[in-house]
Amino acid sequence: MKIHIVDQAEDDLVEGHNFYEDQAPGLGVYFLDCIYSDVDSLVLYAGIHRIVHKNYRRMLSERFPFAIYYTVSGDEIKIHAIIDCRRDPAWIRDRLNM
Repeated sequence: MKIHIVDQAEDDLVEGHNFYEDQAPGLGVYFLDCIYSDVDSLVLYAGIHRIVHKNYRRMLSERFPFAIYYTVSGDEIKIHAIIDCRRDPAWIRDRLNM
């Protein structure tokens, strides 16, 4: 399976990195390592997560309060968003409607 992270989800990663790096030096890098590890696990587990909005499946990160929203089409996993779960649910729905 091939994993594709769309530009908007990459922007989410930069935002998350910056937030955690402001909290403590090195924490932003740890955040990225953990999220990329979660994304890599989709090669094995893609499709087992429930559909939460339209055709988006949601995988929760192991270490951080973030959700990875993805779709599966054939042999491609497309990451559409990586969002902080502490956000307003209405904001998350609006973001996924883009």
